[in-house]
Amino acid sequence: MNSRTIEIVSRRNRNIVMNVIQGHFATTNSHINYFLDTTQVKSMHKMAKEVSKVFAGDFRDTPIEAIVCTERTKMIGAFLAEELSLAGINRDQDIVVVTPEFNSFNKMLLRDNVQSLIWNKNVLVLSASIATGITASSVLDGINYYGATPAGIATIFSTRSDIDGVPVRSIFDNEDVPGYENCSIADCPLCKRKVKIDAIVNSYGYSKL
Repeated sequence: MNSRTIEIVSRRNRNIVMNVIQGHFATTNSHINYFLDTTQVKSMHKMAKEVSKVFAGDFRDTPIEAIVCTERTKMIGAFLAEELSLAGINRDQDIVVVTPEFNSFNKMLLRDNVQSLIWNKNVLVLSASIATGITASSVLDGINYYGATPAGIATIFSTRSDIDGVPVRSIFDNEDVPGYENCSIADCPLCKRKVKIDAIVNSYGYSKL
């Protein structure tokens, strides 16, 4: 599959790149025709810092007291907290950065010792990608459940501009990946054409079949 890898440069910051692979992939909730590899963006500290600068500009005028990092985005979250505290409405704010757990029903879980860190706070959600919005919506439900207020969502890739009325800001979108499709298993056109699945994918990467 690596021979099919295409590198896409962000239109928002030329120092941020994402690898994509066209094929037939299965996620927990759907089937997709492109695997969006955000590994470098989340793992390389220089690129993660560039991402944080973009998001800091997006949310400079939004009160942010905590960042909930999902899908292994905590390094970006730490840089983002620092960038937000340098200027704008969050200047000199000591911003909390936490990573939640998820149970077998994909519901967000915060342990007792972490819950108090976001209680009554304005929370920014940080994620790797948003396609169907199912996981992001579940995270927003969790934030409300733990007594916090969702202030926005920052994600590396998104097909959506909002989730449940909460604004989404992304580094890449559909314009960067023309023809990107995310379908239910029942409606997947590749399955109907009997195209075999290349890999099972999630936020950690892919496992070839």
